[in-house]
Amino acid sequence: MGYFGYYYYDATYLLVILGAILSMIASARVNGTFSRYSRVRSMSGMTGAQAARKILDRNGLYDVKVEHIRGNLTDHYDPRTKVLRLSDATYGASSVAAVGVAAHECGHAVQDGEGYEPLRIRSRLAPAANFGSRFGLPIFIAGLIFGANEVLMQIGIWVFLLAVLFQLITLPVEFDASKRAMAMLTDYGILGDAEADGSRKVLRAAAMTYVAAAAASVLNLLRLILIARSRDRD
Repeated sequence: MGYFGYYYYDATYLLVILGAILSMIASARVNGTFSRYSRVRSMSGMTGAQAARKILDRNGLYDVKVEHIRGNLTDHYDPRTKVLRLSDATYGASSVAAVGVAAHECGHAVQDGEGYEPLRIRSRLAPAANFGSRFGLPIFIAGLIFGANEVLMQIGIWVFLLAVLFQLITLPVEFDASKRAMAMLTDYGILGDAEADGSRKVLRAAAMTYVAAAAASVLNLLRLILIARSRDRD
């Protein structure tokens, strides 16, 4: 950090830019991959909703509901209400992409039913993580505004760390859900081996968005730490 001519520059902005680039690349990749395989119809003809219901029933999760939700790739499983929500491009579509995404969300439902510990940790951490992502940076900035207040800056860093931890614990949860999804799709005869390759590529691309999000969070945390240390030296 320093001055160049009459302009102040902060080299740590490069970390933010890097994180944004990683996120954009991952987002473009998942959208492109999903779009490609959403045009490949599964031989079984099952829709995402039908595949989800079959997977849930095969695992004894009769109490988990499958609902339609508006949006694009807004699919998710809510462990609090035991509801699996599938988006417009997934619920009624019979493509290998739609079936793969539906199976992935079923993977989370199965994790929940088995008491998968990383999912439990993520669920418990979610409220604190939401607080950290919302208030960590403002608290840190307040510390900068009020004369580089070291206490406020440190509080901001620790609060933001909660959001980073949530992103990191999300990774094994998502990877495991995808692994379960691919096994169930082939074991239950929903997709053939050749078709499953398309679903696998979609889920791999989706997984990279979580990796990019975690990397961006870590880079932002590193930036806050570097700024705090530079203020200490000043």
